[in-house]
Amino acid sequence: MKPRILIINPNSSEEMTGAIHRNAAAFAGEDMEVVTVPTPGTSPFIATYEDHAMAAPGMVRLLRENEAGFDAFIIACHGDPNIDLMKEITVKPVVGIAEASMKMATMLGHSFSVIAPVERTVPNKKALVDKYGLSRDMASVRPAIIEQGADEAERLIAAGRRAVEEDMAEVLVLGCAGFAGLDKRMEKELGVPVLDGVICALIIASGLVKYGVSISKKRRYDNTFGKR
Repeated sequence: MKPRILIINPNSSEEMTGAIHRNAAAFAGEDMEVVTVPTPGTSPFIATYEDHAMAAPGMVRLLRENEAGFDAFIIACHGDPNIDLMKEITVKPVVGIAEASMKMATMLGHSFSVIAPVERTVPNKKALVDKYGLSRDMASVRPAIIEQGADEAERLIAAGRRAVEEDMAEVLVLGCAGFAGLDKRMEKELGVPVLDGVICALIIASGLVKYGVSISKKRRYDNTFGKR
């Protein structure tokens, strides 16, 4: 049977949820079934740690209500909000798009850069890179600077070009689920691999399901501690 994967968008935006789903479904094809849902009762855009906290109850509810019906879960925000909590409360694979894309980037080149949506999120991205033990592999975090008259793709390409030419990045990671569908255009323009986090997470999540492995509950993610 093909893996059934629930993609949880931690924000409440129906528009972004639709864009994420279209991108994911196009990649999944007939190999896996994907369902994408927004998180109720939270912000339409996840940018702060307060947003992470506000999203937690809705994300937990979505996972628990759907655990029996899906083989794996994806957290579709490049801040990987509440990823440890989500890994702790289920025995099934949970994959964050930031962790998936940045770790895959280390397999494709000597160093990678993350293209952040706004300058405000640059230190948050660097903190996440540190958390995942990837600081040695990171060339930079480059914000997509808003330029008058430039569309989103042009802003991302400009930031990516600076990362490749000035920071010596060999791989680029798109630092927002809302950048769905821009990876291949950027690859063609810049001549380096460009990774969409949702696609990377689908590759990993479906692979874990097919391999029959999931999150260790030995210590860190053992949610029965103190309840026995």
